[in-house]
Amino acid sequence: MMITPVHRFRDIERTPEYLQPEKCVPPPSRASLGTMWFIRDGCGIACAVVTWMLVFYADFVVLLVMLVPSRDYVYSVINGTLFNTLAFLALASHFRAMLTDPGAVPKGNATKEFIESLQLKPGQVVYKCPKCCSIKPDRAHHCSVCKRCIRKMDHHCPWVNNCVGENNQKYFVLFTMYIALISLHALIMVGFHFLYCFEEDWTKCSSFSPPTTVILLILLCFEALLFLIFTSVMFGTQVHSICTDETCFFFNAWLLQEADVPPVALLCSEEDFIVLSDGEPQEEVQCSTDPAELEFVNKCVN
Repeated sequence: MMITPVHRFRDIERTPEYLQPEKCVPPPSRASLGTMWFIRDGCGIACAVVTWMLVFYADFVVLLVMLVPSRDYVYSVINGTLFNTLAFLALASHFRAMLTDPGAVPKGNATKEFIESLQLKPGQVVYKCPKCCSIKPDRAHHCSVCKRCIRKMDHHCPWVNNCVGENNQKYFVLFTMYIALISLHALIMVGFHFLYCFEEDWTKCSSFSPPTTVILLILLCFEALLFLIFTSVMFGTQVHSICTDETCFFFNAWLLQEADVPPVALLCSEEDFIVLSDGEPQEEVQCSTDPAELEFVNKCVN
């Protein structure tokens, strides 16, 4: 059964005026760009502040509730040094992950001159983001929070108030590893401290009253257990994605060619626009996610 061109392309806008290359504003010069990267997102900033406060709370309980009142000086020094070293490395990694450019694609580089400079081969497909008006490299994705396209974007993490991408993934991996380690360390120390307090007088095992000590330890135990599970899973998935060279976002495009139909690429995210090349920049085609269009393309490419 033949499908008419009207049915095939009813959701495809052939020449969207506001997306033509000559309409794009050229990207700003590097001299005008600041070196500071910080996402002004209220939710992300709040999550980042909460992250630091939770680490400081854990350090407060470990030092003032468990280690300082302990009679074993060597035990207190070794565990206090180890815990604070890991906590410092965790916060340093968090700071770098938050303030490092994750790999933002320059805005407004989808100009006619830039597209021509790519020297595209006939039939080659490149991605264009209408929100950034930029040509997207392979495996780049537009983040609605950062409002930029990010190279090798894995996900946007509110806890670091930033995207996890090509340039800051190593800091995010280190952050999750250090948080998992201090969470495990805190759980072990809480267990030993409870055993010590059960064997000794509760009034002598802490500088706080017994009820306050129990509440502080239970809260720390809950926090450490929660973040140990969460960060361990995140660390594992990040290491797996690095080893397999994969991210959470994958882009698939099928180039459809028929004698009576112009080339068109479908099956990509709604924000992507395809620039088709035949030696020079040609038409821009809006990606379609209509079920009928997807079924039609699947039949053609399979």
